[in-house]
Amino acid sequence: MPRFLSLVRIDEQNLPSGAPDPDFEARMGALFEEITKAGVMLETAGLTPTSQGTRVTWKDGKLSYTDGPFTETKEVVGGYAITQCKDMAEALEWTKRFLEIHPKNWTVTSEVREIAES
Repeated sequence: MPRFLSLVRIDEQNLPSGAPDPDFEARMGALFEEITKAGVMLETAGLTPTSQGTRVTWKDGKLSYTDGPFTETKEVVGGYAITQCKDMAEALEWTKRFLEIHPKNWTVTSEVREIAES
């Protein structure tokens, strides 16, 4: 079965203020339990803010390093998930369910791509 990478994108410059509703963590935990028991979730994690990261660029035969935060970037990867699904439709259905758990005043985008197997 194919594997899929979901890149969860957020706007670090415009994160919602205040804590999410009290049931948010419980809903997310229940979904993660369900997707894990279904044998779909292989790995998932959130990422630290870009202020704690470094970008490494290869250009014109030279490496350059840029320490975060990356303020010129509107959206950054805030987390990821690797799933194993029968097809893209199933991967998108799990992604839809993941996004719908978030509070309505949040903006979260998930880019879903099949992992190329060699």
